[in-house]
Amino acid sequence: MESGMRDDRLRLVGAYQGIALGEAQRAAGRHDVGPVSELVSRYEQGHVILRPLKDGYYLVLLLGPRASVALGRHLLGPTQARMTREL
Repeated sequence: MESGMRDDRLRLVGAYQGIALGEAQRAAGRHDVGPVSELVSRYEQGHVILRPLKDGYYLVLLLGPRASVALGRHLLGPTQARMTREL
């Protein structure tokens, strides 16, 4: 599911972030440090916030360079909970 502009570049960002999440989860498992609850990446064009859901799904929020990361993180909470329930 996606919201906003339909753009193959954005889908690629989401796919690559999913790969990064998988690697972070494997590393966390190897080092027994608990689950990965969120990845936040900063780029010249903005920020990417990624949160795992269940069954291998994940939620990606792309923010522009002037957007509030704190607000984005805050607003993802209810969306993440709702999506987890619906999966």
